[in-house]
Amino acid sequence: MSVSGIDKIAIVGASGQMGGLFCKDFRKLGCSVAELGRPLEDDAIRDALDGCDLLLLSVPVTSMDSVLDQMLPHLSAPTILCDVGSVKTMPMKSMLDRYDGPVVGTHPLFGPVIPEGFLPKVAVMPGREFDTPAAAQICKLFEACGYSCFYSTAEEHDKAMALIQGLNFTSTVAFLAAASDVDSIENFVTPSFQRRLDSARKMLTQDTELFGVISEANPFLQEANRKFMSYLSLAASGDLDLLADRALWWWRNDESY
Repeated sequence: MSVSGIDKIAIVGASGQMGGLFCKDFRKLGCSVAELGRPLEDDAIRDALDGCDLLLLSVPVTSMDSVLDQMLPHLSAPTILCDVGSVKTMPMKSMLDRYDGPVVGTHPLFGPVIPEGFLPKVAVMPGREFDTPAAAQICKLFEACGYSCFYSTAEEHDKAMALIQGLNFTSTVAFLAAASDVDSIENFVTPSFQRRLDSARKMLTQDTELFGVISEANPFLQEANRKFMSYLSLAASGDLDLLADRALWWWRNDESY
């Protein structure tokens, strides 16, 4: 038996980048991993879920309900139902409303390629109070793969990701759109601005649809946008020192500051 007590795993979306990553990770631990992808067929689902310890959904939030429709006829406790999406409130509600067995929401806060020096963390959310033991098993599984886990709630997660992902996307789009209106601006690019362009490139050239879907599905994005607008209003009134002091919160433990 594996360190987490999870030996047989089925992954929906195994051909995707994150699903493929976890297939490799879990197999390295000695787990049996069944890969499920389109087209999802009843026989393959039945075989994959027979005696399964964990069903991991690595699918877009827009596909969650349709995937659950196909999984649930073959799913029963004690199998853990878990997802790895970037939005938690709606997907977890869908899982909890439709499955009486253990439900755990997760969000790996990294992509398939982890930058050197970056600590890969996974947010873990027990669906109900009695799902806490299942959440602990999920933590052990991810930690055995080399990831760091912490507990959260769907609301706390989505409020944070409304800024980290949603507002980051919308503010970047708005900023670069405004900058493009300035004649000959490309002649004035500085190293710091180039770094900003470089960091935004993949987001806007490859992941626009993904970020758009994530943003629309997050119920707290508009609240984040309003908060950002209030800070922009401070900037417009000239209170830049106040904003800078507020922004320095991120380096509050930096002894060199």
